[in-house]
Order: sequence, then structure tokens, then C-alpha cells
Amino acid sequence: MNIHPTAIVSKSAKLGDDVVVGPYALICDNVVIGAKTKIGNHCVIEGNTTVGSGCEIFTGAVVGSRPQDLKYKGEKSRLIIGDNNIIREYCTLNPGTEDVGITRVGSNNLFMAYSHIAHDCIVGDNCVFANNATLAGHVTIEDRAVIGGLVAIHQFVRMGQLSIVGGCSKVVQDIPPYSTCDGHPARVYGLNLVGLRRQKIESDTIHQLDHAFRILFNSGQSIRHALEQLEIELTSRTPEVTHLIEFVKKSVRGLSRSCRTG
Repeated sequence: MNIHPTAIVSKSAKLGDDVVVGPYALICDNVVIGAKTKIGNHCVIEGNTTVGSGCEIFTGAVVGSRPQDLKYKGEKSRLIIGDNNIIREYCTLNPGTEDVGITRVGSNNLFMAYSHIAHDCIVGDNCVFANNATLAGHVTIEDRAVIGGLVAIHQFVRMGQLSIVGGCSKVVQDIPPYSTCDGHPARVYGLNLVGLRRQKIESDTIHQLDHAFRILFNSGQSIRHALEQLEIELTSRTPEVTHLIEFVKKSVRGLSRSCRTG
């Protein structure tokens, strides 16, 4: 381990091999840091927080501090962060509350400066949060999602895998998987073709997704009737289309609608 002499590390914290702790960092009781993780100067890591291996946490980030929820009364809750995450300057990540108890972040994510992950959120793998991207409580972000700068996502909203939301958007309903969304409130503009092609998704799958999007968002039907039509027309579905349909079926807050609707 390489701990700067000005850093304060609790004796009850557990640090893995080759952890680096920068000047004036504070690592409190009950914190677990995985091997080869780098903690920058003036960072604070507290609470019942576990950080995986190979992470980089930059200047001034506050990880594991008390949830910003008036209902929280000091219940024991946790923040679990996976491996190889990059957490840039002044990001804030909060643990769960009594409702769920855990905020969980996957691996290989990039959180740009001033991003905020609130209590009881679930973030998948390989996501990108641009500067000032903000999650309210109980938000779920699936794998490989991209959130633009200054985006605010409402409580209990879900954002599907391989979707992207443009900067400064206001997200108050679920963002469908594989979609490109933007606006205030966010609307669906179509497939995230760039993301799909970068992931080498086969053309047949993209064609099926495009057909499903046209029915779901541009046919003028209700979601229920659109799903019924998809069940009839796409009897042989790829896993991605099946995931899209199941995501839509499980929506509680409703889906962001097409930019072409009123």
C-alpha cells in the first residue's frame, strides 16, 4: 500500500494490495477497498462502503456519505461498487436507505466530474455518466447506458441497456433499451444505431428492433395494443427484442414517448 502521510485511514478499514491513498484523503470505519484502487487527494470514503479493485477515485469525491433523504434515520445500509470504475472529481455516491438497503454500482463505469448517484440506485456495467449527470433515489441504469451532461433522472425511473440520453434532458419516465432520447422532458428519437453498431449487434437484430420501435412509438397505438401487435408479428425474436418487450411490460412510471407525438 502507498498511503500519503497526511491521509487519515481508519484502523478498521480494509485495504487490499497496492492501494494508493492520496494527500488529505479520509477513509472511515467499515470501508473496504479492493486491490490496486487509487484514492485521490481530499477524497472522503465513509459508511458501509465496498469499493472493488482497479478503481480510480479523483480529487474531492465523496463516496458513501449519508443518503440525502429525510426519511433516513441512520439505518444500516450499504454502498457496493464493482471493479475498474473511474470516479472523477467531486462525484457523490450515497448508500441505500431502509427501503432497499443497498446502492449498487457495477464495473467498468465512467462517472465524470460532479455526477451524483443517490440512495437505492442500481447501475450496471460499462455505463458513462457525463458531467453533472444526476440520479434521484431508486433509479435503475442498465448496462452500457450513456447519460449526457446535466441530465436529471427522476426517482424510480429505469434506463434500458445501450440507450443514450442527450445533455440537459429531464427524464421523468423510463428510457427504452437501445434508444436515443433527448429533450425536456426526454423523448424517444429512435434507435441508438451508433451504440448498437459499436457493440457489433447483427443487422437482423437491428432490423427487428427498428420494426419494434416503429410499432411501439410511431404507430399511434397504446402501449398495450402495440405489444399485442409485436407478439403477433415478431414470433421469432432475438434476445435484444425480447429484452425490449419485457422492459416495456415491466414499466411502472410509463415510457418516454416518441418526439413525433404531441
